[in-house]
Formats: sequence, C-alpha cells, structure tokens
Amino acid sequence: MKYFDAHTHTNFVAYNDDRDAVMQRAHDAGVGMNIVGTQYDTSLSAVELARKWDNAWATIGLHPIHTSKSYHDEKELGEGGKEFTSRGEIFDIEKYVALGQDSKVIAVGECGLDYYRLEKDTKKIQTEAFMAHIEVANRLNKPLMLHIRSAPKGSGDGEAYRDALQIVKSHAKVLGDVHFFAGDWSIAKEWLDIGFTLSFTGVLTFTHDYDEVVKNTPLDMLLSETDAPYITPAPHRGKRNEPSFVPETVKAIARIKGLDDEEVRQKVLTNTRRLFSI
Repeated sequence: MKYFDAHTHTNFVAYNDDRDAVMQRAHDAGVGMNIVGTQYDTSLSAVELARKWDNAWATIGLHPIHTSKSYHDEKELGEGGKEFTSRGEIFDIEKYVALGQDSKVIAVGECGLDYYRLEKDTKKIQTEAFMAHIEVANRLNKPLMLHIRSAPKGSGDGEAYRDALQIVKSHAKVLGDVHFFAGDWSIAKEWLDIGFTLSFTGVLTFTHDYDEVVKNTPLDMLLSETDAPYITPAPHRGKRNEPSFVPETVKAIARIKGLDDEEVRQKVLTNTRRLFSI
C-alpha cells in the first residue's frame, strides 16, 4: 500500500456498473481506502465491500443530512423520486455498535453537523445524532470521521465547526479526522490542538481556497482523500471520481507545502495507519 484514500464512497450506486473494476484499479495503484457509510444500509454495504478486498476498510454511521427526510442524491441513492429520498433515519446506537465489532470497521461516521440546509429542528436532531455517534465511537474505541459544513455565508445560522468542536470536547474519548476540511486557519488550529487530523480532497488541484490551512497544518496531521464519486481532481476533471485518483491530492499537498512528493506520500500514509490502527 503506497497511498490511502481516507474517505470514499465506492459503496454508492454511482459504482453499480463497474464497482469491481474501480476497486481493482485502486488495488493495482497501491491505494488503500476507507469506504464510508452514510446510512445504515450504506454502512452495511461498506463493511461487506471491505471484506472482499485486502486494501479496503469501512466506516459506519449516519450522515447528518440523513437525520431528516427530503434530501436526495442520485449518485448515492439512485435515480427516482421520493421513494429514493433520505428516510430521516433514527440513529440506533446498539445496531451500529454491533456492526462496528467487525474487524474491517476502522471508524465511526460520517457524522457531525451540516448547517447548509437548515429547517426548524435541524440543529437539535443533528446534535442528538452526533452525540450518539460519539457514544458508539467511545464504546468501540474507534476514531470519528467527521462531516462538518457551515451555513452559506451571510445566512446568520451559526458556525458548524465551532459547535461541533464543543460537542467533541465535551463528549469524545477518541480522536478522529475532520473530513474535507473547509474552515479557516483559526478554527483548523483548534481542531489540531485537540489531536484531530484534517483531510483534503482533489479540490486542492483546482482551487487555492484551502492553501493557507494546508500550508500551516503540520505534515503529521494531514490525510488524503477523494470523497469519490464527488470532487474529481485535475487532470481527471469531468470524470467520475475514484480512489485511484488520490495520488493527485498527495501531490497537491506536497506542492502547497513545498515538500518532496515522496516525503509527503510516506508521511500521509503513516498518519493514516496511526489514526485508523491499520
């Protein structure tokens, strides 16, 4: 294993037609991967897929957007209407603890707070689910995989990163990763100070929005990811993303930090093994 995709969704319907080929390309490229669940069914499929491949592991959890009904993503849920829409799953602690006993499960998530589409009870529902995930992670002694997204600028609906940080500080007994970090350096430093790593996607290959955070974050606190099938890196823009593209993210981290590609590759892989105990 030469690279690691710390957050990918090869369990989604976007790969139904060629999943084995996608997995094989990653395997041939020396890419390990963490297949992340977003509801119980995709968490279960993540574990089942990870069992089939020696370069794959799984994370189990309920994405904050799926704690309420109405959200629909064709790449995740398939084509169709309301019958394919998020069910508004109630997070079942014991069911996830049982699934988390599997040796292929390396983290709990993706969980956290998503303030992008706020309704009346969004914050309350998401906070309760987030705290339940933390209980599962504490019981399993496995790290958290966090999804945090703030409201659109100017909406006045609060800062998800700071709210999530306070919840983690108050309840978590484990470390974790802040997936697809999109905050500024001031809040990044607060997450780093409590020992959480930050992971970045191929977005680094086509925008400079995250350069300051990547540049300032110690190399031993960075992870690489694709968030596939989303956020395809250059030079593959226009294609569906996949784990075999994660080396582009590692190269981008090296470029931004002014370091040698090989040094960054080795260190990011070491960071991954440390956090996920693999």
